[in-house]
Amino acid sequence: QVQLVESGGGSVQAGGSLTLSCAASRNSYSDQCMGWFRQAPGKEPEGVAALDSDGMIAYADSVKDRFTVSQDNGKNTLDLHMNSLKPEDTAMYYCAADPILWTAIQALGVMATHFRFRGQGTQVTVSS
Repeated sequence: QVQLVESGGGSVQAGGSLTLSCAASRNSYSDQCMGWFRQAPGKEPEGVAALDSDGMIAYADSVKDRFTVSQDNGKNTLDLHMNSLKPEDTAMYYCAADPILWTAIQALGVMATHFRFRGQGTQVTVSS
């Protein structure tokens, strides 16, 4: 069992930055796929960034060159660094993990619906 707890959400103006942090109950990166997905009201969930067990990272086209993920195995955290935020980035952001060894690209498409573990989410609101 893996417990995930997100933090760092908030409100920011367009063009600003936020960093979300996901704290895992155990060091799971070596044997699991992890990532972030988001869901805005009335919209389908969207995979944002995924990190596979080989250390490969994939990003959604909508956030490429603006968002990056970093991991700290010593602290069991997976951070999502968000820059140049846009109003369309407004959503609830979730950290997710799964023991199946998805590739990072596969994970982007399935994490919202197939990943076994997810956190409670943290809200990000970007105003224009």
